[in-house]
Amino acid sequence: MPHADIAGVEATPRTRLRWWTELPLILLVYACYSAGRLLARGDVSTAVDHGLAILDIEKALFLNAEHPLNRLFTREPWIGVPADFWYATLHYLVTPVILVWLFRSRAVRYRAARTWLMTSTFIGLIGFTLLPTCPPRLLAEGHGFVDTMAQYSSYGWWGGEASAPRGMGGMTNQYAAMPSLHVGWSLWCGVMLWRHGGTRLAKTAAVAYPLITTIVVMGTANHYFLDAVAGAAVMGVGLLLTPYVLRAAERVRSWYASRRAVTSAASGAAATAVPGDTPAPVVSAGCQTSAGERIPRQRESRFGSGAEPSAAPQDAGDGAPAPAR
Repeated sequence: MPHADIAGVEATPRTRLRWWTELPLILLVYACYSAGRLLARGDVSTAVDHGLAILDIEKALFLNAEHPLNRLFTREPWIGVPADFWYATLHYLVTPVILVWLFRSRAVRYRAARTWLMTSTFIGLIGFTLLPTCPPRLLAEGHGFVDTMAQYSSYGWWGGEASAPRGMGGMTNQYAAMPSLHVGWSLWCGVMLWRHGGTRLAKTAAVAYPLITTIVVMGTANHYFLDAVAGAAVMGVGLLLTPYVLRAAERVRSWYASRRAVTSAASGAAATAVPGDTPAPVVSAGCQTSAGERIPRQRESRFGSGAEPSAAPQDAGDGAPAPAR
């Protein structure tokens, strides 16, 4: 499996990760994912054409895993019902759990792993937008697919519209089939488990989870085989782009930190200046001003010639008579 380590990342300076900054970032990406699926609906006839084109390509390549799997899941509820729960649930549970596990126990690797996942997700959103695709379950009956989510909806919380809860089917984009991020995310989870699990059970799960997910998305008629291939390809592109995204993020972080440092220094200098402080004497050309003067001979210009105020003995010049004792 590909390495999650990104060349050149270890040399970049790192700030300490905080969960209260990571959680909003992850929620923001997931909100963009949900909003992108909702908004990028596309034209239904175009989405159907794309789905049929994928079927034609698979027939030309002698790839037809969807039909036998879908017939098996439809005929055997003991397979179809768990598969529907798998499809509707696990990508919302397993992916965040592995993120939290990496954050707590593998913090050195977490930043690259998180960036890889988020970059690939955004690439998937581009695919949903540019290539709306009708999944097999929404094709006409003559194409031989059965919507197992609708068939077994009485067993779960979902209705007849994808894996959305009953009554909320209109809040999801059912034509966001290409690429399959179910498969992409499960592949990411598998790589993380294989790289950092350290036990035989973890390595077994690393292989089994993406493999079973690929079978499930086809058997439930939610994705074509080529959707699964595209999901894996998206993760590969995301992995290649991750070093560049990390370096760009580090530049932005450094620029922001330098701006904050300049602002803090200016604020600190302003705070140390106390109003009412007497300025230090100014020395220029060997002449020192008296208290309250900013330039030499300021007093003469203030009182005018011959209008000197009465002076104390210590203020008298050299020609002034000494006071009587």
